Amino acid sequence: MTDPVRDLPRAWGGTTGTGVLRSTPEDFQVIEDLGVDASGSGEHVLLKIRKRNLNTTEVAGHIARLAGIRARDVSYAGLKDRMAVATQTFSVHLPGREDPDWCQLEGDNLQVLEASRHHRKLRRGTLRGNRFKLVIREFAGDQEILEQRLQQIAQHGVPNYFGSQRFGREGNNLQRAQALFSGELKKVRRDKRSIWLSAARSWLFNQVLAARVFAASWNTLLGGDVMQVAGGRGQFMAEAGEAELLSRLEKQEVHVTGPLCGKPGRALQAEGQAAELEQKVLASEQSWIEGLQRFGLEADRRALGLKVNELQWQIENDVLELDFGLVSGSYATVVVRELVKV
Repeated sequence: MTDPVRDLPRAWGGTTGTGVLRSTPEDFQVIEDLGVDASGSGEHVLLKIRKRNLNTTEVAGHIARLAGIRARDVSYAGLKDRMAVATQTFSVHLPGREDPDWCQLEGDNLQVLEASRHHRKLRRGTLRGNRFKLVIREFAGDQEILEQRLQQIAQHGVPNYFGSQRFGREGNNLQRAQALFSGELKKVRRDKRSIWLSAARSWLFNQVLAARVFAASWNTLLGGDVMQVAGGRGQFMAEAGEAELLSRLEKQEVHVTGPLCGKPGRALQAEGQAAELEQKVLASEQSWIEGLQRFGLEADRRALGLKVNELQWQIENDVLELDFGLVSGSYATVVVRELVKV
Protein backbone atom coordinates (compact mmCIF):
# COMPACT_ATOMS: atom_id res chain seq x y z
CA MET A 1 0.00 0.00 0.00
CA THR A 2 1.30 3.48 -0.84
CA ASP A 3 1.37 6.47 1.48
CA PRO A 4 -2.32 7.29 2.17
CA VAL A 5 -1.56 11.02 2.40
CA ARG A 6 0.58 11.43 -0.71
CA ASP A 7 -2.21 12.09 -3.22
CA LEU A 8 -4.60 14.10 -1.03
CA PRO A 9 -5.44 17.49 -2.60
CA ARG A 10 -3.48 20.53 -1.49
CA ALA A 11 -5.17 23.78 -0.55
CA TRP A 12 -2.82 26.23 -2.23
CA GLY A 13 -1.91 24.49 -5.48
CA GLY A 14 0.98 22.22 -6.38
CA THR A 15 4.21 22.16 -4.42
CA THR A 16 6.73 24.93 -5.13
CA GLY A 17 9.64 22.53 -5.59
CA THR A 18 11.40 19.53 -4.12
CA GLY A 19 13.70 19.08 -1.16
CA VAL A 20 15.02 16.70 1.47
CA LEU A 21 13.68 16.63 5.03
CA ARG A 22 15.38 14.73 7.86
CA SER A 23 18.84 14.43 6.34
CA THR A 24 19.74 14.13 10.01
CA PRO A 25 17.54 14.03 13.13
CA GLU A 26 18.65 17.60 13.87
CA ASP A 27 16.75 18.74 10.77
CA PHE A 28 13.45 17.87 12.51
CA GLN A 29 13.28 19.35 16.00
CA VAL A 30 10.18 19.28 18.20
CA ILE A 31 9.71 21.05 21.51
CA GLU A 32 6.63 20.10 23.49
CA ASP A 33 4.53 22.81 25.17
CA LEU A 34 2.67 21.17 28.05
CA GLY A 35 1.01 24.36 29.18
CA VAL A 36 1.50 23.39 32.86
CA ASP A 37 4.31 23.79 35.38
CA ALA A 38 5.32 21.19 37.94
CA SER A 39 3.65 21.80 41.32
CA GLY A 40 6.79 20.83 43.25
CA SER A 41 5.21 18.04 45.29
CA GLY A 42 3.20 14.87 44.76
CA GLU A 43 3.43 11.19 43.81
CA HIS A 44 4.61 11.86 40.27
CA VAL A 45 7.88 13.06 38.80
CA LEU A 46 7.75 15.22 35.68
CA LEU A 47 10.85 14.29 33.73
CA LYS A 48 11.76 16.53 30.80
CA ILE A 49 13.86 14.63 28.26
CA ARG A 50 15.63 15.51 25.02
CA LYS A 51 15.82 12.44 22.79
CA ARG A 52 17.44 11.77 19.44
CA ASN A 53 16.74 8.76 17.17
CA LEU A 54 14.53 7.22 19.85
CA ASN A 55 10.77 6.91 19.85
CA THR A 56 8.64 7.84 22.84
CA THR A 57 7.81 4.30 23.93
CA GLU A 58 11.49 3.32 23.92
CA VAL A 59 12.31 6.19 26.27
CA ALA A 60 9.35 5.31 28.50
CA GLY A 61 10.72 1.76 28.73
CA HIS A 62 14.17 3.02 29.76
CA ILE A 63 12.57 5.17 32.47
CA ALA A 64 10.45 2.30 33.81
CA ARG A 65 13.44 -0.04 34.04
CA LEU A 66 15.59 2.51 35.85
CA ALA A 67 12.81 3.32 38.32
CA GLY A 68 11.88 -0.36 38.79
CA ILE A 69 8.22 0.23 37.97
CA ARG A 70 5.66 -1.05 35.47
CA ALA A 71 5.63 0.45 31.99
CA ARG A 72 2.09 1.72 32.56
CA ASP A 73 3.34 3.87 35.46
CA VAL A 74 5.24 6.03 32.95
CA SER A 75 2.95 8.43 31.08
CA TYR A 76 3.31 11.08 28.39
CA ALA A 77 1.07 13.54 26.60
CA GLY A 78 1.91 12.53 23.03
CA LEU A 79 4.09 10.42 20.77
CA LYS A 80 7.12 11.97 19.12
CA ASP A 81 8.89 10.72 15.99
CA ARG A 82 12.03 8.62 16.18
CA MET A 83 13.86 10.42 13.35
CA ALA A 84 13.95 13.74 15.19
CA VAL A 85 15.40 15.62 18.11
CA ALA A 86 12.45 15.95 20.45
CA THR A 87 12.04 17.57 23.84
CA GLN A 88 9.15 16.09 25.79
CA THR A 89 8.02 15.42 29.35
CA PHE A 90 7.18 12.08 30.96
CA SER A 91 5.38 11.56 34.26
CA VAL A 92 6.73 8.78 36.49
CA HIS A 93 4.54 7.42 39.30
CA LEU A 94 6.72 7.05 42.41
CA PRO A 95 4.40 7.20 45.46
CA GLY A 96 6.37 7.22 48.70
CA ARG A 97 9.66 6.60 46.92
CA GLU A 98 12.81 8.59 46.36
CA ASP A 99 13.86 9.51 42.85
CA PRO A 100 16.44 7.23 41.25
CA ASP A 101 19.55 8.81 39.76
CA TRP A 102 18.00 10.09 36.56
CA CYS A 103 21.45 10.82 35.15
CA GLN A 104 21.81 7.09 34.56
CA LEU A 105 19.40 7.49 31.65
CA GLU A 106 21.76 9.78 29.80
CA GLY A 107 23.71 8.81 26.72
CA ASP A 108 24.54 10.06 23.25
CA ASN A 109 20.86 10.11 22.25
CA LEU A 110 19.17 11.05 25.51
CA GLN A 111 19.58 13.90 27.98
CA VAL A 112 17.63 14.64 31.17
CA LEU A 113 16.81 18.35 31.28
CA GLU A 114 14.60 18.66 34.38
CA ALA A 115 13.06 16.49 37.11
CA SER A 116 10.34 17.94 39.36
CA ARG A 117 7.59 16.51 41.54
CA HIS A 118 3.96 16.94 40.50
CA HIS A 119 0.57 16.01 41.94
CA ARG A 120 -0.93 14.58 38.75
CA LYS A 121 0.06 12.18 35.97
CA LEU A 122 0.26 13.27 32.35
CA ARG A 123 -2.57 12.05 30.17
CA ARG A 124 -2.57 11.56 26.42
CA GLY A 125 -3.53 14.68 24.53
CA THR A 126 -3.20 17.02 27.51
CA LEU A 127 -0.67 19.38 26.02
CA ARG A 128 -1.02 22.84 24.54
CA GLY A 129 0.95 22.10 21.40
CA ASN A 130 4.39 21.68 19.87
CA ARG A 131 7.04 23.98 18.41
CA PHE A 132 8.82 22.75 15.29
CA LYS A 133 12.16 23.75 13.81
CA LEU A 134 12.63 22.10 10.42
CA VAL A 135 15.43 22.23 7.86
CA ILE A 136 14.67 21.27 4.25
CA ARG A 137 17.84 20.81 2.22
CA GLU A 138 18.53 20.58 -1.52
CA PHE A 139 15.54 22.77 -2.33
CA ALA A 140 14.98 22.95 -6.07
CA GLY A 141 12.18 25.24 -7.17
CA ASP A 142 10.94 28.80 -7.52
CA GLN A 143 11.90 30.77 -4.40
CA GLU A 144 9.56 33.64 -5.25
CA ILE A 145 6.57 31.29 -5.41
CA LEU A 146 7.79 29.60 -2.22
CA GLU A 147 7.78 32.98 -0.43
CA GLN A 148 4.23 33.65 -1.64
CA ARG A 149 3.10 30.22 -0.46
CA LEU A 150 4.65 30.75 2.97
CA GLN A 151 2.79 34.05 3.31
CA GLN A 152 -0.49 32.35 2.33
CA ILE A 153 0.03 29.67 4.96
CA ALA A 154 0.98 32.20 7.63
CA GLN A 155 -2.26 34.06 6.96
CA HIS A 156 -4.72 31.26 6.19
CA GLY A 157 -3.27 27.99 7.55
CA VAL A 158 -3.41 24.56 5.95
CA PRO A 159 -5.82 21.60 5.84
CA ASN A 160 -5.61 19.69 9.11
CA TYR A 161 -4.96 16.26 7.60
CA PHE A 162 -3.70 13.43 9.75
CA GLY A 163 -0.11 12.92 8.63
CA SER A 164 1.53 9.82 7.19
CA GLN A 165 2.93 8.88 10.61
CA ARG A 166 -0.63 8.05 11.71
CA PHE A 167 -0.91 5.26 9.18
CA GLY A 168 2.38 3.42 9.65
CA ARG A 169 4.90 2.49 7.01
CA GLU A 170 3.16 2.39 3.61
CA GLY A 171 -0.21 2.50 5.38
CA ASN A 172 0.26 -0.79 7.22
CA ASN A 173 -1.94 0.36 10.12
CA LEU A 174 -4.89 0.57 7.72
CA GLN A 175 -4.30 -2.99 6.55
CA ARG A 176 -4.30 -4.13 10.18
CA ALA A 177 -7.51 -2.21 10.82
CA GLN A 178 -9.18 -3.94 7.88
CA ALA A 179 -8.07 -7.33 9.22
CA LEU A 180 -9.47 -6.37 12.61
CA PHE A 181 -12.84 -5.38 11.16
CA SER A 182 -13.08 -8.54 9.03
CA GLY A 183 -12.33 -10.80 12.00
CA GLU A 184 -9.06 -12.03 10.53
CA LEU A 185 -7.27 -10.63 13.58
CA LYS A 186 -8.86 -11.60 16.87
CA LYS A 187 -6.53 -11.58 19.87
CA VAL A 188 -4.69 -8.28 19.69
CA ARG A 189 -2.90 -6.23 22.34
CA ARG A 190 -4.99 -3.26 23.41
CA ASP A 191 -2.32 -0.70 22.47
CA LYS A 192 -1.95 -2.16 18.96
CA ARG A 193 -5.71 -2.26 18.48
CA SER A 194 -5.99 1.38 19.54
CA ILE A 195 -3.36 2.43 16.98
CA TRP A 196 -5.10 0.58 14.16
CA LEU A 197 -8.57 1.88 15.03
CA SER A 198 -7.24 5.43 15.25
CA ALA A 199 -5.63 5.00 11.83
CA ALA A 200 -8.92 3.86 10.29
CA ARG A 201 -10.84 6.75 11.79
CA SER A 202 -8.15 9.21 10.72
CA TRP A 203 -8.28 7.91 7.14
CA LEU A 204 -12.06 8.47 7.02
CA PHE A 205 -11.60 12.01 8.33
CA ASN A 206 -8.97 12.69 5.68
CA GLN A 207 -11.39 11.61 2.94
CA VAL A 208 -14.01 14.13 4.09
CA LEU A 209 -11.39 16.87 4.41
CA ALA A 210 -10.01 16.02 0.96
CA ALA A 211 -13.49 16.46 -0.54
CA ARG A 212 -13.81 19.88 1.06
CA VAL A 213 -10.32 20.92 -0.04
CA PHE A 214 -11.22 19.85 -3.58
CA ALA A 215 -14.41 21.94 -3.34
CA ALA A 216 -12.50 24.87 -1.75
CA SER A 217 -14.78 24.71 1.30
CA TRP A 218 -12.37 23.45 3.97
CA ASN A 219 -12.08 26.94 5.46
CA THR A 220 -15.47 28.36 4.46
CA LEU A 221 -18.97 27.70 5.77
CA LEU A 222 -21.49 25.23 4.43
CA GLY A 223 -25.02 25.11 5.78
CA GLY A 224 -25.16 22.94 8.91
CA ASP A 225 -21.45 23.06 9.72
CA VAL A 226 -20.22 22.31 13.24
CA MET A 227 -17.59 24.81 14.37
CA GLN A 228 -14.73 24.48 16.85
CA VAL A 229 -12.83 27.16 18.74
CA ALA A 230 -9.20 27.22 17.59
CA GLY A 231 -6.92 25.38 19.99
CA GLY A 232 -9.85 24.29 22.16
CA ARG A 233 -12.57 21.68 22.43
CA GLY A 234 -15.65 23.91 22.42
CA GLN A 235 -18.02 23.19 19.51
CA PHE A 236 -21.18 24.89 18.27
CA MET A 237 -23.49 24.95 15.26
CA ALA A 238 -22.84 27.62 12.65
CA GLU A 239 -25.52 30.18 11.94
CA ALA A 240 -25.82 30.77 8.20
CA GLY A 241 -24.68 34.21 7.11
CA GLU A 242 -23.54 35.28 10.59
CA ALA A 243 -21.10 38.13 9.87
CA GLU A 244 -19.20 37.82 13.16
CA LEU A 245 -18.66 34.08 12.63
CA LEU A 246 -17.35 34.64 9.11
CA SER A 247 -14.91 37.20 10.47
CA ARG A 248 -13.72 34.80 13.19
CA LEU A 249 -13.30 32.06 10.59
CA GLU A 250 -11.21 34.35 8.39
CA LYS A 251 -9.00 35.18 11.39
CA GLN A 252 -8.69 31.44 12.23
CA GLU A 253 -10.23 32.00 15.67
CA VAL A 254 -12.66 29.19 14.84
CA HIS A 255 -12.56 26.31 12.37
CA VAL A 256 -15.08 24.22 10.48
CA THR A 257 -15.01 20.58 11.65
CA GLY A 258 -15.24 17.15 10.08
CA PRO A 259 -16.30 13.79 11.52
CA LEU A 260 -14.28 11.37 13.60
CA CYS A 261 -16.52 8.38 13.03
CA GLY A 262 -17.84 6.17 15.81
CA LYS A 263 -21.00 5.41 17.73
CA PRO A 264 -23.28 8.39 18.42
CA GLY A 265 -22.32 10.25 21.57
CA ARG A 266 -22.15 13.76 22.94
CA ALA A 267 -20.51 15.35 19.89
CA LEU A 268 -22.61 17.59 17.67
CA GLN A 269 -23.47 16.28 14.20
CA ALA A 270 -23.39 18.24 10.98
CA GLU A 271 -26.70 19.08 9.34
CA GLY A 272 -27.93 20.22 5.95
CA GLN A 273 -25.39 20.75 3.18
CA ALA A 274 -22.40 19.81 5.37
CA ALA A 275 -24.05 16.55 6.44
CA GLU A 276 -24.92 15.70 2.83
CA LEU A 277 -21.28 16.09 1.79
CA GLU A 278 -20.04 13.91 4.66
CA GLN A 279 -22.62 11.22 3.96
CA LYS A 280 -21.77 11.17 0.26
CA VAL A 281 -18.04 10.77 0.94
CA LEU A 282 -18.54 8.08 3.58
CA ALA A 283 -21.33 6.14 1.84
CA SER A 284 -18.90 3.50 0.55
CA GLU A 285 -17.11 3.17 3.91
CA GLN A 286 -19.94 1.81 6.04
CA SER A 287 -18.10 -1.39 6.97
CA TRP A 288 -15.30 0.66 8.53
CA ILE A 289 -17.72 2.97 10.33
CA GLU A 290 -19.59 -0.05 11.71
CA GLY A 291 -16.27 -1.58 12.73
CA LEU A 292 -15.32 1.53 14.69
CA GLN A 293 -18.72 1.51 16.38
CA ARG A 294 -18.41 -2.19 17.18
CA PHE A 295 -15.10 -1.59 18.95
CA GLY A 296 -16.67 1.17 21.03
CA LEU A 297 -15.19 4.36 19.58
CA GLU A 298 -17.43 7.35 20.23
CA ALA A 299 -18.02 9.85 17.45
CA ASP A 300 -16.29 13.22 17.72
CA ARG A 301 -15.29 16.16 15.52
CA ARG A 302 -11.92 17.58 14.44
CA ALA A 303 -11.03 20.95 12.95
CA LEU A 304 -10.63 20.92 9.17
CA GLY A 305 -8.26 23.88 9.28
CA LEU A 306 -4.90 24.15 11.02
CA LYS A 307 -3.48 27.51 12.08
CA VAL A 308 0.30 27.68 11.70
CA ASN A 309 1.34 29.82 14.64
CA GLU A 310 4.18 32.34 14.46
CA LEU A 311 5.50 30.95 11.19
CA GLN A 312 9.03 32.13 10.49
CA TRP A 313 11.27 31.12 7.62
CA GLN A 314 14.67 31.67 6.10
CA ILE A 315 15.80 30.69 2.62
CA GLU A 316 19.51 30.66 1.89
CA ASN A 317 20.91 29.05 -1.25
CA ASP A 318 19.17 25.65 -1.37
CA VAL A 319 18.25 25.44 2.33
CA LEU A 320 14.81 26.32 3.75
CA GLU A 321 14.51 26.72 7.52
CA LEU A 322 11.05 26.75 9.13
CA ASP A 323 10.01 27.60 12.68
CA PHE A 324 6.35 27.38 13.75
CA GLY A 325 3.92 26.17 16.40
CA LEU A 326 0.97 23.80 16.05
CA VAL A 327 -1.81 22.77 18.41
CA SER A 328 -1.80 19.30 19.93
CA GLY A 329 -2.78 16.46 17.61
CA SER A 330 -1.62 18.12 14.39
CA TYR A 331 1.27 17.26 12.09
CA ALA A 332 4.20 19.37 10.89
CA THR A 333 4.41 17.22 7.76
CA VAL A 334 1.04 18.48 6.51
CA VAL A 335 2.47 22.00 6.59
CA VAL A 336 5.54 20.87 4.64
CA ARG A 337 3.43 19.10 1.98
CA GLU A 338 1.77 22.41 1.08
CA LEU A 339 5.23 23.83 0.37
CA VAL A 340 7.70 21.28 -0.92
CA LYS A 341 7.67 17.69 -2.11
CA VAL A 342 10.09 15.84 0.17
